[in-house]
Amino acid sequence: MIRSINSINKSMNVLQKKQENTGANIANTNTSGYKFQDITQTTTKNHTMINHTGKMDQRKELGKWTYGTEVDEIVQNFDQGSLVQTEDPLDFAIEGRGFFTLALNDGQRAYTRNGNFLIDEENKLVTMEGNNVVGLDTNGNKSEVYINQDGKIRDGMELLITDFEDYTQLKRVGETLFTSPNSQGIEIEKKATQGYLEMSNVIIADEMVKLIEIAREFEANQKLLHTSDETLNKAVNEIGRV
Repeated sequence: MIRSINSINKSMNVLQKKQENTGANIANTNTSGYKFQDITQTTTKNHTMINHTGKMDQRKELGKWTYGTEVDEIVQNFDQGSLVQTEDPLDFAIEGRGFFTLALNDGQRAYTRNGNFLIDEENKLVTMEGNNVVGLDTNGNKSEVYINQDGKIRDGMELLITDFEDYTQLKRVGETLFTSPNSQGIEIEKKATQGYLEMSNVIIADEMVKLIEIAREFEANQKLLHTSDETLNKAVNEIGRV
């Protein structure tokens, strides 16, 4: 009985994490460049149940027992969101593969599909968080990106677009930033479209369906937990008197 309750608790913990993940997806429906993620689950490793009847050395296997489910992995979905024209010269979008390249304050590289940029006090193109956008100068060298007074990128410069062979190796940092611990990526020849933004790829209807399914599973597990508690209470308080 204790094993059954533990299994239900594990399942409810997984549902809690799914609910939090779905809530985050819904909250970022209007976040430029946001990529939704899914949580997959798997059953835990089987264990052999053993009983001893009569003498303690008489071992009897009763079969396999699974202690519930657990989170398997968090899967990022990198499908492209729709491109929306904003006519803001500081907005950029990438059509197809690739990421904007950023220089974090600690010197590390980060990557994003969120092209909603700003100009800092030095006329450099930066993210909303203040991270420098990396570009290429006229000689093809990596450089900070400077913006002219008319809102256009300084002549001869362009944004550095980086791509990766395996997106599963990217690690999410915050809502729209990714790092690549095992690879610096591949520089690709592609120009970002100015005056456009890529919207979130969250489909709100799908996420609402997930929330309904999670709520129903929560309810089913709560009923099982209540039944298990009643059965355990009866075993302790009634059968134990015999």
